Amino acid sequence: MHREKQKLKGSALAYGLVIMTVVLILLTSILTYVSSQIRFSASRVDRERAFQVAEAGVGYYRWYLAHATDGMNTAQLKAFWEDSDTLGVSEPYEAEYKDSESGEVIGKYVIALEVPEDYSTIAYITSSGSTVKTPGVERKVRVRFRRPSWSEYMWVVDDFLSFGDDAEVFGKVHSNFGIRFDGLAHNVVSALPARFNDPSHGGSSKDFGVHTHSGTDDPAAPAYPWAEGTVPERPDVFEAGRQFPVPEVSFSGVLTDLGNMKNEAQAPGGTNVNSCTATGCYFDYDTDDDEGKRIILKSNGEFDICTVASRHPSAFHPTSYRRNTGTNTCSSCGGGNDCTRTFTIPDDGIIFVEGNAWVDGTVDGKKVTIAAANLLGGDPADIFIGLGNIRYTDYNCDNIIGLVAQRNITVIRDCPDNFVIDAALIAQSGRISRGNYSLNKSTLTFNGALASYLQPYFNTGTNGFGVRTYNFDNNLLYCPPPYFPTGTEYSIDLWEEL
Repeated sequence: MHREKQKLKGSALAYGLVIMTVVLILLTSILTYVSSQIRFSASRVDRERAFQVAEAGVGYYRWYLAHATDGMNTAQLKAFWEDSDTLGVSEPYEAEYKDSESGEVIGKYVIALEVPEDYSTIAYITSSGSTVKTPGVERKVRVRFRRPSWSEYMWVVDDFLSFGDDAEVFGKVHSNFGIRFDGLAHNVVSALPARFNDPSHGGSSKDFGVHTHSGTDDPAAPAYPWAEGTVPERPDVFEAGRQFPVPEVSFSGVLTDLGNMKNEAQAPGGTNVNSCTATGCYFDYDTDDDEGKRIILKSNGEFDICTVASRHPSAFHPTSYRRNTGTNTCSSCGGGNDCTRTFTIPDDGIIFVEGNAWVDGTVDGKKVTIAAANLLGGDPADIFIGLGNIRYTDYNCDNIIGLVAQRNITVIRDCPDNFVIDAALIAQSGRISRGNYSLNKSTLTFNGALASYLQPYFNTGTNGFGVRTYNFDNNLLYCPPPYFPTGTEYSIDLWEEL
């Protein structure tokens, strides 16, 4: 009996030890799991704090750009990005991030800048954030800042715009007066006013700043501001939406840009006349009765230029060119005749003509803006196109043309029957159009962007083109022509965590 009891006690002890071992294993596993979850949660909190510090660095740099570059033109922006005192240019910028209430240092961010190329409207920064508690835990955010250029619009006009039901537009459209759009818009359509009187149908009722009469007419616009839902959703017409009222796109400011273009064309020193420097070319009147300059862009990286001695009074094409020496004239420009001078196209530069300009030709691997303005007094200058096509050898950021006229950009009467324009155009105080010639042409293919102070037209009566195709060049979004007008501040249009 005594031995049996001893065996039972030994068995109970063994069972007890087994149970205790199992319990200890379970408790250890549970404690290990709980501990790991606590560490994981703490790590997530630390990583989130580091991420917020990195985001604070992005916010700071956006604030810095808004204040440091306010009101700068393209030339001043170029100097800003070349200045070693600009934050992030010479070395990464590092700053502490403090609690807004207690003032306690929470962590730090380090901002690394990818210095923009000359006259680029975009800048990239990488902001790295970490906390004081866990300096080894770091998060990085990379953003793209972009200052919008006028070349981002398929159409930007200071006047009324009307698009018929057969219109299909892929780029952004803006008017400072108001827009009637009855076709299909694949991008945003915007206008300055909240409401206006549409001159295309008259009447005293007010229309929305951007409105349509496609299918069901938009209702009359009530007094602004209006309640949410007042403006109908019309994705059948406005695929990316419509926006109004929005800030004005000011054409008057382009005069300042023209002055900057002239200065850059003459830099350094501002003394070169009828010649080129590293940043541009400047051409003045050879004599008081000159009509302007003819510029022929060539795919070998050069351009021919001639002084226009006379032009047709209504068809606008040159009829004679002035010789470089002597008093006689030539009937043609180019080909090495006595009226032609040849220069290298300034890449990322400007060709500035003091007076009218005729432009045609092709570029290959060149980004250039051609400006025509009479800033010495007298009649505003025009640009005439149509002596030949204006082309790129390839559609990429290496091939960009900008044309900026102080007044009009006019297609001459005897333009090619199938006319092609690869360029971004600005008519600062006039319009982009084809004149009143009573002579139709077959097709107009426009690949680029248009900015016209007055309402543009290419299809008036028998004076236009039978078929008109307007294609927005997407390269102009991030690669605008040199010295082109831009918006007033940088905004973030790309964000990614590294």
